[in-house]
Amino acid sequence: MTQEGLLIKAVSGFYTVRCATETIECRARGRFRMDGSTPLVGDHVQIEAQADKTGTVLEILPRRSSFGRPAVANIDNLVMIISATIPITDPYLADRITVRCEKNGCGAVIVINKCDLNPGNDLFEIYQTTGYPLVRTSALTGEGIDELRQVISGKVCCFTGNSGVGKSSILNALDDSFSIQTGDVSRKLGRGRHTTRHVELYDLGGNTYIADTPGFSSFDGDTDEPILKQELAGLFPEFGPYRNRCRFDDCAHMSEPDCAVRQAIADGAIHPSRYESYRKIYAEAALIRDWELK
Repeated sequence: MTQEGLLIKAVSGFYTVRCATETIECRARGRFRMDGSTPLVGDHVQIEAQADKTGTVLEILPRRSSFGRPAVANIDNLVMIISATIPITDPYLADRITVRCEKNGCGAVIVINKCDLNPGNDLFEIYQTTGYPLVRTSALTGEGIDELRQVISGKVCCFTGNSGVGKSSILNALDDSFSIQTGDVSRKLGRGRHTTRHVELYDLGGNTYIADTPGFSSFDGDTDEPILKQELAGLFPEFGPYRNRCRFDDCAHMSEPDCAVRQAIADGAIHPSRYESYRKIYAEAALIRDWELK
């Protein structure tokens, strides 16, 4: 019987697919190896199910987004945990992630954690004009946890942030059962030794899923399609209202005269930190050669 379902787990070529009324353990058709495609956790797939609760992945339905590392698809939001206290997050690293989210068709949520120790006012000022959901939290006191729960409700999300910023504590605060699940997975699969490529979606109820992956504590956008310098400005949403007001249609917003984006920075509508990240990423993108894109 053919069914459609959500691929919630992938381990060594075995795929767990959650359908409307049952969960099926599947292998993928050989043709996926032939055409170079791979089912990813988060994919919506067509499967052929057997009476013994096993099946075969027949087709990967169109994706809204995908990432190379962590290897996940159809992520609604990448939830980025940052902090103004130990460890202090470099906004440039956070901005690289928001740019990658925009490039890959994925939303971004910015969470300033450990606000009981430092409210992170400087970080809040940087991101309040970006349009991204922005939440202050404390996993210790519970501040902001309900707000974050509402932001991710009904969505498939992946959490990222530099080590020690409090990702696990926030997840445990969001749902007590998550601490049991992640503990079991860590013991069984040896996550701390980086010995697995296990990827899984955890159901927090209400169609809310958290992607737990080997890239759970880090995000590597360099494994995905390169970002071109000419598209970069479009990946900073706060530049949007100003980009078409520049004197030159092909304005790079670097040193051209009558640049509306730079004027918006001078007027306080765009934070200088975000623009500085734009300049750094633009310089990196300018080094990409045409042969690297083939």
